[in-house]
Amino acid sequence: MHASDDLPPVTLDGTPLRVADLVALADRRARVSVPSHALETVERSHRTLLAARDSGIVYGANTGVGANRGISVVDDAVELTPEEEHREQAAHGRRLLRSHASGIGEIEDDRVTRAALVVRLNQLLAGGSGISPGVVHGLLAAVRSDSLPTLHRTGSIGTGDLTALAEVALTLIGEFPWRSGGVAPVDFAETDSLPFMSSSAVTLATTALAADVAARQLDAATVVAALSFRALRGSSEAFDAQVHAARPHPGQVREAARLRWLTESVTGDPLPVARLQDPFGLRASPQVHAPARTALGVLLDALDRELGGPAENPLVVVDGVRHHGQFHLATLAWSLDAARTGLLPVFSLSTSRLGLLMRADMTGLPPFLADARRNATSSGLMIVEYVAQDALAHMRIDATPVTSASISVSLGLEEHASFAIQSTRLLTSLVRSSGAVLAVELFAAVRALQMAPDRVAGTRLLPVFERLVELIDPSTDDRPLGADIARMEAELPMLGAALRDCPA
Repeated sequence: MHASDDLPPVTLDGTPLRVADLVALADRRARVSVPSHALETVERSHRTLLAARDSGIVYGANTGVGANRGISVVDDAVELTPEEEHREQAAHGRRLLRSHASGIGEIEDDRVTRAALVVRLNQLLAGGSGISPGVVHGLLAAVRSDSLPTLHRTGSIGTGDLTALAEVALTLIGEFPWRSGGVAPVDFAETDSLPFMSSSAVTLATTALAADVAARQLDAATVVAALSFRALRGSSEAFDAQVHAARPHPGQVREAARLRWLTESVTGDPLPVARLQDPFGLRASPQVHAPARTALGVLLDALDRELGGPAENPLVVVDGVRHHGQFHLATLAWSLDAARTGLLPVFSLSTSRLGLLMRADMTGLPPFLADARRNATSSGLMIVEYVAQDALAHMRIDATPVTSASISVSLGLEEHASFAIQSTRLLTSLVRSSGAVLAVELFAAVRALQMAPDRVAGTRLLPVFERLVELIDPSTDDRPLGADIARMEAELPMLGAALRDCPA
């Protein structure tokens, strides 16, 4: 009995795979289960592909690929025995894999690689590729044993992760070594090479993992904004239901309700308010957070469609095969661009609140939240603004859209690409930097509330503050602050739990 047998199962059968389930599999918190009917679908699909190849022309099965699509694998002018023809087709398939396994650069990490194998397995189980059942069994064995190939990151343009999947195939065959683990060499049939490579599994895996982080950080951003709001004694009129009902963007109404729920008094005691009208960092949070949530929702909706169902070219259908452009990830790339563009202002606003937390006239506390009673020249948290602004500068670069680019490859016959993989890697980088931005604000808000705990008393934020304040060094002396910021960043994925009972 394997240790993984005790993990909850996630069923793969070619239907849409939930992002949460894919993340759990990538993190080894779940195991894969494949029903027999899905494997039967693969067998039927393979027979259909062979019949279509034997009765006509099928791209990649009996032709070259790309600009070689009009060239037959077997020259009709040359008489070959069936055995010789089979050998020639098998050699073509192997050459296809070897020529395409030409990725370079950095190596994908274990989580992305593991998730990519799961995505590809689920796609193959949908029965649209025509791949032979033996390949599916081999890939399933690799997934179950957590055997990981080496995948290079550079070589995809958003029309299929051909280079990375060629590397997976050659690893399964036994030509490339496994990076970790390993399974018995898999026999690829003569028609299996293109069907196996015809996928954007790495792009989808990377997107799912990054989108999961982004969703958690948006929830955390709401809680952090609420903590800063209380530390700065903000006016709750900015979150009033009547205000947002006057221009009722649905996401904005919900975000205002969340902030109102977190920051309101649950004891009936009045909360301190410092100003008639607050700076934008406090009163515009619903307006800025809502578009980011909307854009991320669109991305997750696109992922729901991409993570289920076949998209191989050619696609095996009931009565044969169809050649198409479903491999083009234009919708996903656009959704990724929109998500990155929408996320950036949320964290830009975070640095605005951070700046307010440094100001004595806004907090009623010492400048830079320093222990000014002990040393009037104390720098306090002065330097953390630099840290946050550095991370935000990287985010601005990572928010640049990619869908406006153009391309022409394969002798000009493939003249467009989505660049979805570039966009999703930018999202991965962006959410990495956004964690640093948010962690710095969170640390500053906790420090301010540590100095004035009455400002959070009687609110639903009190348990959050009490947990966080125990994690930071209680000293307000000038000292290195990196460890405190790192502890706050580690807490970000859990902060969304504070919204669990919120009715909005």
